[in-house]
Amino acid sequence: MKLPAVTPVLVAGGGPVGLATAIELAHHGVPSVVIERRDEVSWLRPRAKTTSARSMEHFRRWGLADTLRNRAPLPVAWSDEAVFCTTLLGREITRFDRCFGLDLAGSDLVAECGQQVAQPVVEQVLREAVAAAPAAELFTGFEVTAVRESTDGVWVDIVDHDGCEQRVQAGYVVGCEGARSVVRDAMSARYEGSDNSRQNFNVVFRAPDLAARVPHGPAVHYWVLNPEQPGLVGRLDLSDTWWCIAQGVDAAAGEAHAELLVRNLVGAEVALDVLATDAWRARMLLVDRYASHRMFLAGDAAHQNPPWGGHGFNTGIGDAVNIGWKLAAVINNWAPPSLLDSYEPERRPVAARTIEEAVRNMSTLAPELADPRLTGTATEFAEARPGVAAAIHASKDSEFHSLTLTLGYDYGDSPIVAGEGGPEQSSSGAAGRDYEPTAAPGHRLPHRWLAANDSLYDRLGAEFTLIGDVTAPACGRLVDAARSDAVPLQLLDLGGQDWRQLFGAALVLVRPDQHVAWRGDDTSEAARVIRRAVGHLHEEHTKGSH
Repeated sequence: MKLPAVTPVLVAGGGPVGLATAIELAHHGVPSVVIERRDEVSWLRPRAKTTSARSMEHFRRWGLADTLRNRAPLPVAWSDEAVFCTTLLGREITRFDRCFGLDLAGSDLVAECGQQVAQPVVEQVLREAVAAAPAAELFTGFEVTAVRESTDGVWVDIVDHDGCEQRVQAGYVVGCEGARSVVRDAMSARYEGSDNSRQNFNVVFRAPDLAARVPHGPAVHYWVLNPEQPGLVGRLDLSDTWWCIAQGVDAAAGEAHAELLVRNLVGAEVALDVLATDAWRARMLLVDRYASHRMFLAGDAAHQNPPWGGHGFNTGIGDAVNIGWKLAAVINNWAPPSLLDSYEPERRPVAARTIEEAVRNMSTLAPELADPRLTGTATEFAEARPGVAAAIHASKDSEFHSLTLTLGYDYGDSPIVAGEGGPEQSSSGAAGRDYEPTAAPGHRLPHRWLAANDSLYDRLGAEFTLIGDVTAPACGRLVDAARSDAVPLQLLDLGGQDWRQLFGAALVLVRPDQHVAWRGDDTSEAARVIRRAVGHLHEEHTKGSH
């Protein structure tokens, strides 16, 4: 197969993050080429299983949220609980509800609630979306082998399965190829961090009669606190396919005893077929730089974190949206190349906070909670249960209730955000239940439902949107400033006191990624507000509203 000789953007790696990057570019009308070595999606490697509410909001922007939900084998309504038990068929210790934003359907907080769905399902939906997009092309069976950056483009060497080599010239390259990123090496970027010493072993298995025997009811997953074999078990569908993680098991022991590991976690003899296995260790890695002049890193190529809390894949989707709209703005000639300089200072702190939170979640896992008395007599279990339950809720609550991390991360310190200072402007990256929406610059725009299935987000333009009271004094000046600089700006009239109370100002300038670039009642420097928001970084920082 012949590759295009030239492309505006080449995406190295066609996993979910690379595909999402191409879809974001296509959303803004920018062509791209995605290079992926795998011909087919790896269906027996479920990988990430939580698509956060924030990622689902981006799927909604792309018109894919309903498709993904319809494909997901586990409906949102099925469960939003996590159960801690001695074994899957044993005694229940405690449980959490409202996990992972799965309870937010219809809530004003979000345009989309979270979705439990295995990564291969997400990837297949994204592959189909790329295939349907006129501006995006996915080439499977190819691999990037070398990248060389010049002042006017990037030369990319690519080889297919037969060893045939081709060269493509790209205006920009986004490296989404994970741990062995060729783009990262070409940038001379390097991971900083460490691997966790504890080994884990995944098993995907089929057990036709298991679901009917589980006494705990539906759950997102079940934490097994069996000292003999601690770990997790969960369903991949509502028929007979399951996954489990045996903690503290290396590859050799796992491969030799996969069925025994499953039965120890289940807590009984059960008929099963092992479908796939995977040994892994948690990694806490963050690259020292995200970008060069024309090359950028996203997803696992830029950061890797422990899976506890389900944030790694979702952080990569955020990367894709951020670099995607900015590349599109530059390629479409309504923003200067200096806009791209804001990618690293916006996304790297988010990844750092995500890694920190995942490490906190990892500090207390099933082995740490597995009191031997839990599997003893009924009296011993009754004695141990209150203390273990208290420890679980003290250590794991933020793992299941992390809206301040998934929805509340902000770009308040970004060079392209007109910051206001004060407590609202500080980063709100810590995990927990107490997410408070704010329209302070850098934050995600607070959401509201305008009518049934009519989201405020659905009214936003593909590029910048000026939202609020169009009678406010600054409105005309900002519209004129955007027109003067050929910045696409849609006006959304939401006049009224209720909206002003929600936004904290009469007007809010919203970026393509639904984050706030500026807010205020008036400004005497409309041109500076617009120019700063699109990356004219030499402009003096506009402090607040005037």
